[in-house]
Order: sequence, then C-alpha cells, then structure tokens
Amino acid sequence: MVKELIINSTPAGVTIALIEDKQLVELHKEQINNNYAVGDIYLGRIKKIMPGLNAAFVDVGYEKDAFLHYFDLGPQVQSLIKLTKIKRNGSVTGTLLDNLKLEADINKAGKISDVLSKNMLLPVQIAKEPISTKGPRLSSDLSIAGRYVVLVPFSNTISVSKKIKSNTERNRLKKIIESIKPQNFGVIIRTVSEGRGVAEMQKDLLDLIAKWENFTKKMPSTEPSKRVWGEMDRSSTLIRDILNPDFTNVYVSTPELYDDIRSYVHDISPEMEKIVKLYKQKEPIFDHFGVEKQIKNAFGKTVNLPGGAYLVVEHTEALHVIDVNSGNRTASKENQEENALQVNKEAAKEIARQLRLRDMGGIVVIDFIDMHKPTNRKLLFDYLRELMLLDRAKHTILPPSKFGLVQITRQRVRPEMNIVTVEKCPACDGTGEIKASIVLMDDIENNLNYILREQNEKGVTLCVHPYIEAYITKGIFNLQRRWFFKYGQWIKVKAQSSYYLTEFHFISAKDEEIKL
Repeated sequence: MVKELIINSTPAGVTIALIEDKQLVELHKEQINNNYAVGDIYLGRIKKIMPGLNAAFVDVGYEKDAFLHYFDLGPQVQSLIKLTKIKRNGSVTGTLLDNLKLEADINKAGKISDVLSKNMLLPVQIAKEPISTKGPRLSSDLSIAGRYVVLVPFSNTISVSKKIKSNTERNRLKKIIESIKPQNFGVIIRTVSEGRGVAEMQKDLLDLIAKWENFTKKMPSTEPSKRVWGEMDRSSTLIRDILNPDFTNVYVSTPELYDDIRSYVHDISPEMEKIVKLYKQKEPIFDHFGVEKQIKNAFGKTVNLPGGAYLVVEHTEALHVIDVNSGNRTASKENQEENALQVNKEAAKEIARQLRLRDMGGIVVIDFIDMHKPTNRKLLFDYLRELMLLDRAKHTILPPSKFGLVQITRQRVRPEMNIVTVEKCPACDGTGEIKASIVLMDDIENNLNYILREQNEKGVTLCVHPYIEAYITKGIFNLQRRWFFKYGQWIKVKAQSSYYLTEFHFISAKDEEIKL
C-alpha cells in the first residue's frame, strides 16, 4: 500500500490529507488557535463536585467547565496531588520522581468527594476536545507520548503493545526499557518499536523525560486554569503516530512548515527525511493532487459507490445512521443473494473509509442490504472487521442483528470532520428564483449607458455567457454594431463559459472589473 501525506498550510490553520493508493482516507484540520488539543496538560481548578455523577467539573479556561470522572483520575492521583502541592509551595524535590514517595492507589469503587475538593488545583490532560455544546473531557492519569514509547509518571510498570506478537521481541524491548527508565515512571512500548535498537529507544525516552522536566519546572509559576504543557502541532503528532516505511511522500505547501516537518522527521527517523518534499507549483496543492475533488465527492449526505450502489449518511444527536442502497445494481444477472453480498462488501469498504475520513464517533448503525444466508452475514462481518483494522481509533463491531443492522461504537476525541459540499447558487443567491431573462438586455444597456456616458470609461469589455455573447455579436445588424453607432466606441464582448446565463460583468481598459 502506497501512502502519502499532503499538508496544506493557510493563515487560518493546517489541513492534512492522508492518501492511501491515491484515495483519501483521513482528513485532519488544525486551527491556529486550538488551545484544547488532545494531550495538552492544564493546571485545572476544581469548580464543582457532583457526587451523583461521581465526577467533577474543572475550570481549564474554556467557556464551559471541563468534565472529569472518577474513573479518569488514575490510580496514582494522590501522588499527583502531592507533587502539585510540593511544587506550588516551592519545595525542591528535583524534576524527576526519585525523591517522591508514591501514595497508595485509590479505591477503584471509591467516591470522587473522598479524593477532590472544591478549589483544589490539579494537573489534568485533555482526553477529548470540546465537541458541540460540551466542554473538554479530562483525565488526571497523565501520559506523554513519543515515537516509540509512552511515558507514564507515578508507575513502575512496563507494558508492550499487544500487536507485537513475538515473545522474544517483547522480552527484548522490556529489557531495553528496564535498563534506561528512571524510577517511578512507567512505560508503554508502542507497536512501531518492533525491531528498534537501544539507541533509538533511549533517545525517544530521554526526549519524553525532558518534556516531563519542562512540565514540572513550569508548574510553580503557571496560573490556575492555564496550560502547563502542550502537545506538538497536529501535523507532527500525526507523523509521529503513523509514519512507517510504507510512506513514499510527504508534500508540504509552505517553506516554513516544510523546514519544521523535515527537521522533526530527521530527529525521529533520519532515513525517511528525503520523503519530505516542498510543493512548488502555482496550482493549489489540494487541487494538484486531486484531494479537493475527493473531499467534495466523499462528504455530504449521499456517497456514490463505483458499482452504481450508494450510501445515505444521516447524523443525529445520539448516533450516525448509514443506509446501503443497491441503486442500479438490481439489474445484475447474478442471483439476489450474491448480488446483495457484493453490494454489501463494496459498501463495507467505503464505510470503513468514511468512518476514518469524517472521524465519526459514538454509535454508528449500518443498514446493509438483507441477506438470508448466515454464512454470507458472517462473511460480511469478518470482511468489515478486517477493513477496520486500519482504523487507529478504538472501536467495537457487533455482528449483524436479526434485522440485518451492524452496530459500531467508535472512539471520538475530536469534533467530527464536517465539510459543506453544496454551494449557494450564484444566480439566485439561494432563493430559487432569478430575474426574468427578458429584462437582461435592458439591464446590460442601462449599465453600459452609465459606464460610458456618466463615468466616461474607454475600452470597455463586456463579459457574458456564450449564449448571450452570440446573441449580441451574430448577424450583420447586431447589437454590438448598434452600440458602436450609439456610443461612438467599439464595445468588446467576451464569452465566459463559467458564467451562469444571466451573469454579466464589465472590464475596464486596465483589466479591472468595473463595480456597479
């Protein structure tokens, strides 16, 4: 599979497109002023304790208080509270945790009121960005992610990704980390660590330790509800998490961002630095690589499939519903059951892509075309599970119900990607009505009269739809000649195929549009 990243930087922010085999599969947008990105750590102030919810509302500077549930406190929250008090009081314990005596783990079935109190200061990490009317979702079980490992303070556990199957490799990686990790820090070894050497693992771990030290140094001086430590920008985070030898190109639209990304790739994977390339064409980068067209085709209520079938995607407050329709595939010569299976498999492939592309989260209900054979239903279920293995978000897929519905729950940590694919009609301005075409020529002549006689413009060009251009210029005694005798100067008429029928514009001799 050939993978490419196309990164478009604008004054408003950065848009990142992940392309697999020339097909758009993920789209990420990062706004310049996004202060509540997943992974950022804030010095939160507890505003309200809600015993009924076993949760607290925390002030992190957002317009709505953030939500922190008891289960998201982390077993070592008492140690974090202790460290915060020590740092805020100015006591010196060093930047690491060697001299800190860890507190006992909290009771898993405990009450939040036993741990937190109103106005208490507590470092919290953004687990889910603000979505719709909700504030951020928080966790005080802090972690700092790197390329190969994740650093977990107040723990001594080393765990290895389940995707690394070899016991020999798992033991090798554990021994490497055991020999270099500091005391009172746990480490999660990520999948991309497989086959990596001591030097690479150590460098990544030391970078994370430096970030932790930076966090603890800032804690005493940080004002409550302000950010203490921030994650990297979205493009660097995405590259950190997904960059692998399958990638052939990373195209970047601006020199400044190109330098940053090239430098970052050089640090984490020097052998892949050469794949980062600066895009230099005049054409917009998304247009050049066909991303813009794919965006317009893939978003919206109806998504067409290559075989003639189509999906209807509906969004509600509680869930997403996807309906699979066979379209003109019903004319197939295959029997109904086989035809339904083929359409469903085709739809499953597009649905797996749509979930990643739109970053749809929560509950997703898919109404596949009914199939009567249990073997076909299982075949479809297994096929969908296989396709969803490429999805990095946590998800659960339930087998088809007796009504033929497949239910998926998918983790959502950021607002869903929503692209408006319809445009307001320029002819009617969205009203559905346009000015009567019979008065078009009167409008043109009235404006022409004003421009030539009142403003004394010379060398005017009239730009119109090709049909109107033909009406004005064709024939011996055409309108263009009559205008010449009337105004004493020749009016150029230019056809513009992109104009709608009743659209017209006047261009001056300086090639500037004359505003009417």
